[in-house]
Amino acid sequence: MQAVVNMQTHTAEKPFSCEICGKAFAHKNHVMKHMRTHTGEKPFCCKVCGKAFADQSGAMQHMRTHTREKPFSCEICGKAFARKNHVTKHMRTHTGEKPFSCEICGKPFAHQNQATVHMRTHTEEKLYSCEICGKAFAQKNQATVHMQTHTGEKPFSCEICGKAFARQTCATMHMRTHTGEKPFSCKVCGKAFEYQSRATLHMRTHTGEKPFSCEVCCKAFAHQHNLTEHMRTHTGEKPFYCKVCGKAFALQNNLTVHMRTHTGEKPFSCKVCGKAFAYQNHVARHMQTHTGEKPFSCKVCGKAFARQTCAMVHMRTHTGEKPFSCEICGKPFAQKNQATVHMRTHTGEKPFSCEICGKAFARQTCATMHMRTHTGEKPFSCKVCGKAFGRQTCAMVHMRTHTGEKLFPCEVCGKAFTHKYQATVHMRTHTREKLYSCEVCGKTFEHQTNVTSHMQTHTGAYRRADT
Repeated sequence: MQAVVNMQTHTAEKPFSCEICGKAFAHKNHVMKHMRTHTGEKPFCCKVCGKAFADQSGAMQHMRTHTREKPFSCEICGKAFARKNHVTKHMRTHTGEKPFSCEICGKPFAHQNQATVHMRTHTEEKLYSCEICGKAFAQKNQATVHMQTHTGEKPFSCEICGKAFARQTCATMHMRTHTGEKPFSCKVCGKAFEYQSRATLHMRTHTGEKPFSCEVCCKAFAHQHNLTEHMRTHTGEKPFYCKVCGKAFALQNNLTVHMRTHTGEKPFSCKVCGKAFAYQNHVARHMQTHTGEKPFSCKVCGKAFARQTCAMVHMRTHTGEKPFSCEICGKPFAQKNQATVHMRTHTGEKPFSCEICGKAFARQTCATMHMRTHTGEKPFSCKVCGKAFGRQTCAMVHMRTHTGEKLFPCEVCGKAFTHKYQATVHMRTHTREKLYSCEVCGKTFEHQTNVTSHMQTHTGAYRRADT
């Protein structure tokens, strides 16, 4: 009898068939097992949790979820598995074998079920639906996981910290935060990753592949989420709202950064002086005050800048470009913030106030400098003599007393001056302009000091001094 059964494996003879569906089998016991798919009979029960199974092998494999037994291991990396077929599938991660391919687009897969599920992206078939809300899914496990959004069930927990998850895969990946395991590595540069998806995305930095393209402007992206974010530049969608002021943002991280304007949080600090900042890029900029680095230079005059934006704005001093104009008087400006500040001359707005005396200012920098009149702070010092100043401009002007630099020449006689106001006052010797007048007799003078001296002829200050 055994010889007859063995022969059927060679002849492919299947003499036993199901009375219900007609499916044929080579062995009688296979028909008996198959019949249970129709009757629903599950005669084998787990002695631990009571879960029932249609066949003995299923019950034995299930027991390993309780005993944690993993009798099958990979010959290459030693990873252990509870089922032999899992080892076979795992081996493909080493060999790269993908024996199953899509009949429509030819995309290869390591597992049959992956190819089957992939086919639904072509057919748009969704066989599994949620019993509560009716939402349809292409995969059964997607429907199962979705149900947990209704029940709140999280059956998989971390053995180390106890954190619970709705999916087994999430719990497995979470464990790597404790173990530091990075089982997926790049075949080009060897960089290791915790997740397969990250390794796949990383490969695009080598291949330059950008499989996601915008339907509006055709711009291509390496990641799906980048395309999603880009689409909002066309739709104007801003789905992230600030709960404090209601301001909307297109990106979640922009909202996160904005919230710091309300909380005052400054999570990034300078490693040299400890100064804290709300934004990472502000730390990078600030570091240049310590290093003196100025990587951006003007192509016309060679002047160097610490920031790219400063170099771009500086170029307008050569081109004369003024792209920002006042909506009220039409005055043009080279910088947007200059136009914004100028508008306050029309509106009278002074949004920055001193916390000590309450004095209001149209500019933040003016409020900051004003605060130093209270604190006495002088953060800018001369590198030659050490004299300290409350303003950067004052320190720069002071340096000219050491260098002898005279930037402001007279347009008439060519005489040069250290300060602009000196050149302005000097010009009056040529124009004979007299801006200052005596409030008593109306006599005019070129300089304010001359008016002050003249006033003494009315007050009798000289006579009192003589007596």
